[in-house]
Amino acid sequence: MPGVTVAYLEASYRGHKASPGKYTVELKWGAQSAKMDLEILSNPLYPTDAKTYQEYHAFMSGMEAELTRMHQMVNSMDAKHKQVEQILANLPQGDSYAALRKDGQALADRMKAWDEDMIQRKSKAYDDVENFPNKFTANYIFLINQTESDIPRVNQPSRDRLAELTAQWKTLESRAREILDQQIPAFNKQLWDAGVGAVFLK
Repeated sequence: MPGVTVAYLEASYRGHKASPGKYTVELKWGAQSAKMDLEILSNPLYPTDAKTYQEYHAFMSGMEAELTRMHQMVNSMDAKHKQVEQILANLPQGDSYAALRKDGQALADRMKAWDEDMIQRKSKAYDDVENFPNKFTANYIFLINQTESDIPRVNQPSRDRLAELTAQWKTLESRAREILDQQIPAFNKQLWDAGVGAVFLK
C-alpha cells in the first residue's frame, strides 16, 4: 500500500498476513532472481476453517486495495494542485488575466479543501497525532490495522465501520472525480484559449 507524500500517519502499511495455502515466492536483486514454492500451514491452535480464512482475506484485501486507490488519488491530486499554484504564480499581471486567475484560484482552493479532508498534513511526527485531528485515510487505515489479527476473523463492528467509511469515501471520491474529470479540463481550456498552457492530467 502506498503512502502519501509529506504526511505522517501513525499506522502500518504492511498488509495482512497470508492465509494458509501454497505460494510461489520470487526474490529479485538487480538482474538476478530466485524462486521457490512454499506452503503456509494453518495453526492447529486456531479453530479457523477455510471459509473463515477466505472471508478474512477478501475483507482485508478489499480494504487494502481501496486504500491504495485513495492514496494514489491523493498523490495525483496533490501534484496537479502544485501545477495549478505554479501556473497562477506565473500568470502575467493585468486585467486580461483577472478572470483566469480568479477561476484558477477557485479550483486550487477546491483541490486544497479536498486534500485537507483526506489527509492531515500538519502531522510530521508521532506526537503530532495528538495535536491535529486525523482525516479520512487515517481513519480508514486505522480500521485496516485494527481488523488485522493473528486470529483471522472479521467481526460485525468492523463490517459496520467499513460501511460508514465507504459511504464517506463515495462522497469524497465523487468530489475528486468532478475536479479531475470536469473542473481541471475546463480550466485547461481557459489556459489554452489564453495561450498559457495546461495542467498535465497523467
